[in-house]
Amino acid sequence: MKSARFKNVGAIAYTLSIYCLGVVLIVLQSWQLNVLGVVLLIHAFLLTATFTHEFIHGNIFKDRKWNAFWGQVMTHMNGACYATWDALVEHHFNHHLHHADFVGFDILKYLNTMNPLLRLVYVILEWLYFPILEFEMRWRVILAPFFEPAKRSLVWRTFAFMLYRTAAFALLAWVSWKGLLLYFLAYVSFVNIMRFADAFHHTYDYAIVGQDFPKRDRVYEQEHTFSNLVSFKYPWLNLLFLNFGYHNAHHHNMSVPWHELPELHQKLYSEKGGGLLPLPRLVSNYHRFRLYRLFSGQGDAILESESALDSFTGGVAVSFLTPP
Repeated sequence: MKSARFKNVGAIAYTLSIYCLGVVLIVLQSWQLNVLGVVLLIHAFLLTATFTHEFIHGNIFKDRKWNAFWGQVMTHMNGACYATWDALVEHHFNHHLHHADFVGFDILKYLNTMNPLLRLVYVILEWLYFPILEFEMRWRVILAPFFEPAKRSLVWRTFAFMLYRTAAFALLAWVSWKGLLLYFLAYVSFVNIMRFADAFHHTYDYAIVGQDFPKRDRVYEQEHTFSNLVSFKYPWLNLLFLNFGYHNAHHHNMSVPWHELPELHQKLYSEKGGGLLPLPRLVSNYHRFRLYRLFSGQGDAILESESALDSFTGGVAVSFLTPP
């Protein structure tokens, strides 16, 4: 118990520290320190996202209130704070309980029937690795209270958040325009990396909120879930994502905290099972299909051989940070 508390407190303190240090470094004159600051910010954003995931599952503290408090702290750092905590929890637990990726609208139809000029803008930006669709999903969360009657009660909350975050970015710009641009660069990089991680965890069909979808069992869940580790040979590298890549083990038992997932994976699957996919191949697929996946769905993954992964295009807009 003491060991687990030490790991959790240490990891949270590390996350907060490198975030603050990263912000300081990006406003300094030295470009070498600027580069280090961007790297630290990217890592901090990644850890805040994966910690948000841990707090959603209540895997850090025994008291639900403390998980909710620290989870919301993390969302204010990674920009997911506009969604209520209850919405984030409900969205992600539906993903686990119903074995589906829930979205608010038909994404493929939306992109395929988009105004041609606007679609061209999307294609150009996505080709340049600017994840415009992921940013649209974030803005949909931000603007929902102003356009959806069911969320009208969140208007003043959202307005207050927009005001304080705008003020914070204005302050950063006043201190250093370069710092603001580097912060944005770090955030775009973070969104790309999290999209990469999320893209290859499942081959679930999209389930549109409010519409019927087929029931799926635990067999379906594991067959359509995959683990994308940074390294199996050097497990410590997976801490860069707080062991988020051990996804089959996580779906086997979602109450197991991040620091116990490697042991659970080893116990359940050893080195060859558990939907392990080769990271270099996934990086290649992320690059090759960065436009194709927008208009064609997530594709399939067959694990018999590395070459059989040709049809695994990966998903888009399936982040646990953007509930529909």
